[in-house]
Amino acid sequence: MNNLYTNYFTASDISTLWDTYESDTIIKYGMKHFLQHVEDPDIQNILQETLQLIERNIHHMEELFKKANFHIPKGFTDEDINLNAPRLFSDTLYLEYIFNMTFFMLDTYSLALSVADHKDVNDYYAKNLKAAISLNKQAKELEKEKAIYIRSPRIPHSETITFVEDKNYMTGWLGERRPLLGIEVTNLVFHSKRNALGHAMITGFSQVAQSNEVKKFFQKGRDISGKHLEVFTSILHEDFLSDGALLRTSEVTDSTTAPFSDRLMVTFVANLIASSIGQYSVSMSRSPRHDLSVQYARLMAEVGKYANEGMKILIRHGWLEQPPMAANRNDLVE
Repeated sequence: MNNLYTNYFTASDISTLWDTYESDTIIKYGMKHFLQHVEDPDIQNILQETLQLIERNIHHMEELFKKANFHIPKGFTDEDINLNAPRLFSDTLYLEYIFNMTFFMLDTYSLALSVADHKDVNDYYAKNLKAAISLNKQAKELEKEKAIYIRSPRIPHSETITFVEDKNYMTGWLGERRPLLGIEVTNLVFHSKRNALGHAMITGFSQVAQSNEVKKFFQKGRDISGKHLEVFTSILHEDFLSDGALLRTSEVTDSTTAPFSDRLMVTFVANLIASSIGQYSVSMSRSPRHDLSVQYARLMAEVGKYANEGMKILIRHGWLEQPPMAANRNDLVE
């Protein structure tokens, strides 16, 4: 029995490794292109460290796939990058991307660690989680040094213990709204930053996409992320709190030459959407005010519909690699 549990790779092991491999190969080629143009030596160092980390991870995952007797996914390759393409984003946006990328890594690795069955997979994600924590801290401190880090607004420091008595605690549409809770402010700021970054990157992708269909897809995503940023910022303004983030479109160059394939860019946006839906749902569960829950539900529905459009594009063009799946028992008996 012990030998079975030691050597058998389960659905949880294979599927998390497969998802991580796909996303890490996107990061790998993003770092490679960024390093062709970066000028700031501090940002260059963190880009190089990130690339080295991701390449080690990819190699380790390939060894785990071989051990599991499972084919190594194609992921993304040299076919998906044009190293001769001009710069599309500024150094500042490179750093902001790395910082936000660590949020995705922390979410992905912690979830994968919690569901891993095989010891080698468990050890792999435990090691990765430690590395992602270190990279997150390094990127945050570098943003502070470069004066581009936006802090969350201040709230009063309570000196006494109190309990909720006002029945308006959960109201939002009718009656007087209570001020935002600290956790609600935190989530609104977080989503503002994510949408500001998404708006800038999708704006760049819309300039360089080769297919008109993909261009229109990115243009729609640019408008959605811009609208979501306005929603979160306006809620903060109701309590006279500062903006959660600023538009970073000025960090996008005027290049119209694609550094990445349409397949890579659409997949990147699809991953961004999936992460947003998950984060919105968590924020909705932690926001007792009814109006905020309704806003999150509405925004989730909008990005969910947009995600569906992206999946249709990937499937229609033959760009969506088949993820690991259970056996089709009906086919096996025919």
